[in-house]
Amino acid sequence: MTDPSLPSATPMPSRHLLSGTIVSDGTVIQDGLVAVDGDRIAFAGPAKDFAGSGLEEFAELAPSPLPEGSYLLPGFVDVHCHGGNGGDFPGGDEDSARKAIDFLHRSGTTTLLASMVTASREDLLRGIGLYAGLTDEGLLAGIHLEGPFLSHARCGAQNPAYLLDPDLELMAELIEAAAGKLATMTYAPELPGASALVDLMTSHGITPSLGHTDCDDATAAASLTAAREGLESAGFDGVSSLPTVTHLFNGMPPLHHRSPGPVAACLRAAQEGKAVVELIADGTHLDPATVATVFQLVGAANILLVTDSMAAAGLSDGNYMLGPSPVTVSDGVATLDATGSIAGGTATMLDVVRSTVAAGVGLKDAVFSATAVPAAVLGLSDELGGLRRGLRADVVVAGRDLELHGVLRQGRWL
Repeated sequence: MTDPSLPSATPMPSRHLLSGTIVSDGTVIQDGLVAVDGDRIAFAGPAKDFAGSGLEEFAELAPSPLPEGSYLLPGFVDVHCHGGNGGDFPGGDEDSARKAIDFLHRSGTTTLLASMVTASREDLLRGIGLYAGLTDEGLLAGIHLEGPFLSHARCGAQNPAYLLDPDLELMAELIEAAAGKLATMTYAPELPGASALVDLMTSHGITPSLGHTDCDDATAAASLTAAREGLESAGFDGVSSLPTVTHLFNGMPPLHHRSPGPVAACLRAAQEGKAVVELIADGTHLDPATVATVFQLVGAANILLVTDSMAAAGLSDGNYMLGPSPVTVSDGVATLDATGSIAGGTATMLDVVRSTVAAGVGLKDAVFSATAVPAAVLGLSDELGGLRRGLRADVVVAGRDLELHGVLRQGRWL
């Protein structure tokens, strides 16, 4: 995945000077310089300002040999990701999960949640225990549960046999097993007991993510408001107090002028800065014009670019698994064998950023929605999501055409 001209993988963090065009925090610095000291960014800004930064320890250090015209991007943050490179999070197998995490880190997604799918109680608890441990290791930023409290009518690639109405006893069990590592959970607000479920989630600091729903506009709007108010009451503020919307447009009824459904409510909430919507902008899940329209309507600060990637990400067409469900990938599109429903994505986050830019969105906005916004949703803005002094040294080096050349994670070349 990396350019052979770059420094080889480093076993320990060290000092690096990176020169290129910095794209971070909604800004572009053409003649930029990033100085990395150990696992932290010591400087990021115009190269002309580096001499006065007081970092004498870098005086004898030559910049790393990056390709001409390189972009320096913050490490990507993916809050909705089921695997990659043959590794599958829903399956709950440790070796498979580690394989996926390693690939995703090396592809530029230096921070991610492990997304599970609807499954049996036993499988959910086993997976949660595994991913809580991998979060403690620093390999993950937490867990995303996509179900099991989802709509039968809009289940997509979810196994309908395991879909449930909200069960507070089961939810409490899942929360306890996660030991504070459950970051977000997708739910359908029209199900009986959904309001109490949202209250339970927010009281434990879990971000409710509305999705896989067949609800109407009013139900979606009311649930998003309740979720936001619940997070605020739990002490969260800013973007971390906002509910999210799981892959807007996918897994919900389409917008209709006489029956707007959840899409209209979600767009209004995002435009008002009261919710953040996920977009799988990979060219498969959404038409490029839809992606461009949502960016124009609600702004990059209210959008999470996600991959929804599954085991086939980074690999060729063929047969794969999404948890217990067989999936076939043809021409890069993953579909469930049983129903033909789209079954996750096969793109990396850099692929998604490239597709977003090709749709007509500015590079700085696409990068912002793939880095700063998800970091803020996770409450990690003081640690990652940008190229600023003091943040974790996660840097993606990309070429002029946004091809991957190298990845630094915590100051180490991967």
